[in-house]
Amino acid sequence: MRKRKNPGFFRKLAATAGLGRGILRFWRRSQASGSLCSGGWRRNCCIQPRLHAETRAWVPPVAPVRTKPGPLLEGRAMFWEARGGSGGVLADVVPGPLLQDSKKFLSPWSKWSECSGKCGQTGVQKRTRSCLAEHLWGARCNEVTEEGRLCPGASPCNLTCVMGRVNADCDACMCQDVTLHGKVSLEDGSPAAGARVYLQAKKLKLLTAANGAGAFRIPGVCPDGKSTLKIRKAKYVTASVTVPEKIKLNFRTNVMFSPPFAGKPYILKSPEDKARRVGQSVSLCCDAVGTPEPDRYLWYHNGSLLDPSLYKYKNNLILKNLNRGQSGEYFCKASSDGGSAKSQPAKLAVIGKEEPPCDPQPQSHPIRLPHDCFQNTTNSFYYDVGKCPAKICAGKLDKGLRCKDNTAYCCGVSKMETRQISCNGYTLPTKVAVECGCKKCTETKKTVRGRAIAADNGEPLRFGHIYLGNKRVSMTGYKGTFSVHVPVDTERLVLTFVDRLQKFVNTTKVLPFNEKGGAVFHEVKLLRKKPPVTLESSETNVISLGEMEDDDPIAELEIPPYAFYRKNGEVYTGKVKASVTFLDPRNVSAADVTQSDLNFVDDEGDIFPLRTYGMFSVDFTDEQGTESLNAEDVKVHLDTAQVKMPEHLEEMKLWSLNPETGLWEEEGDFSLERSRRHKREERTFLVGNMEIKERRLFNLDVPESRRCYVKVRAYRSERFLPSEQIQGVVISVINTEPEPGFSSNPRAWGRFDSAVTGPNGACVPAFCDEQNPEAYGAYILASMGGEELEAASSAPKLNPNVIGVPQPYLNKLNYRRTDHEDPSTKKTAFSINMAKPNPNSPEENNGPIYAYENLSECEEAPYSAAHFRFYRVEGDTYDYNTVPFNEDDLMSWTDDYLAWWPKPMEFRACYIKVKINGPQEVNIRSRNMGGTHPRTIGKLYGIRDVRSIRSPERPGVSAACLEFKCSGMLYDQDRVDRTLVKVVPQGSCRRDGVNSMLHEYLVNHLPMATNNDSSEYTMLAPLDPLGHNYGIYTVTDQDPRIAKEIALGRCFDGTSDGTSRTMKSDIGVALTFTCAERSAAEQSAFQSPRNSGQQSLLELPRESAPEELQWLCLYFSGTLNKKGNSSKGLPVVLLLPS
Repeated sequence: MRKRKNPGFFRKLAATAGLGRGILRFWRRSQASGSLCSGGWRRNCCIQPRLHAETRAWVPPVAPVRTKPGPLLEGRAMFWEARGGSGGVLADVVPGPLLQDSKKFLSPWSKWSECSGKCGQTGVQKRTRSCLAEHLWGARCNEVTEEGRLCPGASPCNLTCVMGRVNADCDACMCQDVTLHGKVSLEDGSPAAGARVYLQAKKLKLLTAANGAGAFRIPGVCPDGKSTLKIRKAKYVTASVTVPEKIKLNFRTNVMFSPPFAGKPYILKSPEDKARRVGQSVSLCCDAVGTPEPDRYLWYHNGSLLDPSLYKYKNNLILKNLNRGQSGEYFCKASSDGGSAKSQPAKLAVIGKEEPPCDPQPQSHPIRLPHDCFQNTTNSFYYDVGKCPAKICAGKLDKGLRCKDNTAYCCGVSKMETRQISCNGYTLPTKVAVECGCKKCTETKKTVRGRAIAADNGEPLRFGHIYLGNKRVSMTGYKGTFSVHVPVDTERLVLTFVDRLQKFVNTTKVLPFNEKGGAVFHEVKLLRKKPPVTLESSETNVISLGEMEDDDPIAELEIPPYAFYRKNGEVYTGKVKASVTFLDPRNVSAADVTQSDLNFVDDEGDIFPLRTYGMFSVDFTDEQGTESLNAEDVKVHLDTAQVKMPEHLEEMKLWSLNPETGLWEEEGDFSLERSRRHKREERTFLVGNMEIKERRLFNLDVPESRRCYVKVRAYRSERFLPSEQIQGVVISVINTEPEPGFSSNPRAWGRFDSAVTGPNGACVPAFCDEQNPEAYGAYILASMGGEELEAASSAPKLNPNVIGVPQPYLNKLNYRRTDHEDPSTKKTAFSINMAKPNPNSPEENNGPIYAYENLSECEEAPYSAAHFRFYRVEGDTYDYNTVPFNEDDLMSWTDDYLAWWPKPMEFRACYIKVKINGPQEVNIRSRNMGGTHPRTIGKLYGIRDVRSIRSPERPGVSAACLEFKCSGMLYDQDRVDRTLVKVVPQGSCRRDGVNSMLHEYLVNHLPMATNNDSSEYTMLAPLDPLGHNYGIYTVTDQDPRIAKEIALGRCFDGTSDGTSRTMKSDIGVALTFTCAERSAAEQSAFQSPRNSGQQSLLELPRESAPEELQWLCLYFSGTLNKKGNSSKGLPVVLLLPS
């Protein structure tokens, strides 16, 4: 602001307008342009002054008067006038010629300001507009830019005070002779230094701030029991305190903050996908929590805000009389004083009133047939049985509008037909989907399982506590194993693993799970705590953050003298035990130890990723190690030489982890420090300040906007067939920062992400760069049930058909499997350059890298689109189900009597251990048919094939764990079926023995199948879950693959509670066969079932049925109860065939 020494012109102007003694303000505005300088002003500088004068003591003018331009400058006096002739004057002097065409260069008028009048007084309201062409030095700004009008002040004050008098603003009572003394404390008792104290009135009025001890003093507050104080402190929830009624003129009060931290809202429940018909109604709901509680909700449709005044919504959105145009994605945005959060989008499908809710035509779904069932018509071993995708459909609605429909409807199989498949010497029945319809969705359970172990040596976390939020939900076992049920409506499963012995750092993980149900296995790596060192609290202490040998630390912690204090705020002066554990991103092998998923929520409520430069856990205790200590004024010095991307220096921040949400929250910024009073004064550091209090896990991170998605699929074999895709595989991506010029040699990792494959693979987030393909790299791995899958090969040369990515994009991505240069290396991962696709290059816009905004394209990409591939190295096993079922997709379950798994929420896996004496490994098959249930007797459930595994200690012995269908209830839960199981080894084999305990059990639990053929064994499977002493292994789980995995591990080990990946052929055996070496001319047992000839074993009439089935038909002149025993106490007669 620059004042003129001779403002006589303005005094004359004010006097002429009748303003009397007004307060005039003068200033100079300048605009410059090098090309539009013109005459009248200084020739070498394009600056024109604009002088402005206004009065604050408004009185009515005698008459509107305009001034004439003075001799030194041209100007104008702009008048505004109120009703009744009252008005004021505003002088705005603009030099230069004034143009007439100016209205179109002005912005619209602003709203009238609040009236400035006090109680019972006349005030002023103003409104303004601005010149949109001011860069022309006001040449077109010759219209009035500010107007005013008189307004009546507030109505006379009607506030009545019991004590004291009304203040000047008529919004509170004040008592001059009273002084309030208070102290503000945090939840742990420490002082809330710097907390601001406000008086609650029409507007909050700042009264004072607490000192370092949390104390404050306020004169004039009336102790009437009505005055309310609001106390605020950064990162804490605002506290409200009512001043109590007191008689004393000086009194004290104490205030405690509870709960402590104020944070952004967190979405607990997002709206659900729903389907409706035209004319119906729907309710979409979201639920958020936070401190403070969210009090504002906004709803969006396809990214556009829905008018709150029109839809009248809060956290639930009700749409009535739907039309097709209302289909699309909906999400909500919850807000509070702490920030905002957005929910996951929900899809609403609106179809016509008479439109089919599902496509009645099943999709193609080929299944693999046994190796002796080649189909000449298709020239393959595959047969198309069809499938119906389990998507939400518009079914029968209940009365009323609910957030969650009482009954969910999905597209599924509504009609099946039985087909006979001609195989080599027999026919194979199968059920084929011929029509899809809308039916109740299959109910499933979601589970995460895993193992928690040390990152350095694999030591298990024994009996550790597992928390979901603040609630303990599970414990780890002796071997570190755990299992956690995923609660309904969970979106982010945030688990914290706590070591009761304090050997490991408390670890918070966001574990992805299969939303369609079933179990997903995770291996959780824990960081071992550093041994504590002793610090002198009265001295400056420096702790290095960095784990790499022959390299400088990434950062240092500097703790000033007397910075430690107890939870009650008392300064601690003794010795301190300090344990600071640092996760160094320069150690690529430690990437999977990353806490949480390195995400934060921005001010708009969107989730964004972070690129880490290291995270550290801090633990301070007293000398005895019994009391935790806090520390204030701690400085973090980050060595800028360790930040290889210059653009990250300005964006570096300090973050802390919220263990309840798994999200990182900002703690503070960094500033540049050119010199230090320390060892290396020539270095440049980023310096940040922090307080170590409730949270003990911190991160040096940069928000990164260069994001993409990577498309990955997993398969059962190297054939990479669409029908052999596997769900439930955990795909992990480690973002790396390569050495310059050496893209395959990373110098640091910056992020670790995981996703679980679904029916269409997985899209995993990762950093990428469009300008420099080598700016970011990625290592990608896949695992299932703790077993690593193999990646598509890259040697001896890149094969686009195998890798799944076409050229030339494949070369740009520089795909390399881990064994590319060293064949002895494991084949379980690959590396790529994260080159963001060029939108102008067609070959780069069909996967496998997708821009971050194209997530839906990635998720819905067809099989033909480019993608990366993993495959599972499976042994010589084969599964065939008469009723097709994908064990990776529990929603594909069909309610049929011949379903292998009768219940979709409980899966019982059964195995029998078979020992083979002979020089060769042998294929063994189990045929599983209905045994005692009248709806399934003699009908095939399925076939299982497995190859025996040679004993490493005995060359002439092998063994196999063969799956069979467990006995039990069928899908209608009406009565049990004792499955008729036939075990058939391939080749010239002779049964040598049967486990004596198994034989005794079968004899005591009639009926009993006959065994006249010594080359095989037939039994009615036991109802009870027998153990290793019988050679039978049974496991029940909510996921079929987990149940089979556990049962197989026990069978291999020959125990009922252990597990092994090495076959122990002499322990826990049920059946023993001796097999001679088969000649080349001898037919396989799989090619020609011994007792069936050319006719099917499964559809024979009674008179030609196998012996065991003839016997069963005779037996069933009686009945069985649900437990498989004879009813009415009838004696059981054992009928043996002749």
